[in-house]
Amino acid sequence: MATTKDPAAVETLTYTDASRELDTIVEFFEQREVDVDVLVGQLERATALIDELDKRLRQTSAQVEELVPRLDALAGEVEANGVDNNDG
Repeated sequence: MATTKDPAAVETLTYTDASRELDTIVEFFEQREVDVDVLVGQLERATALIDELDKRLRQTSAQVEELVPRLDALAGEVEANGVDNNDG
């Protein structure tokens, strides 16, 4: 199983790649007896991945919470002005 030892490297992964790597680590633990040294390294990597994924989810949630009211306001303006984008 090839994973990077550097926990900071998780910041360079896409969300999908980080999630897949975490799934791979979980599967690795579920399917084998693991050497203690490998166990610690993989747990550290899994923790770094979880922290990064959680951070990104929180950031995305905050962005959505900020953008939704703005979109609602724009939609209200469009509705109030009678703008119809289907006028061909």
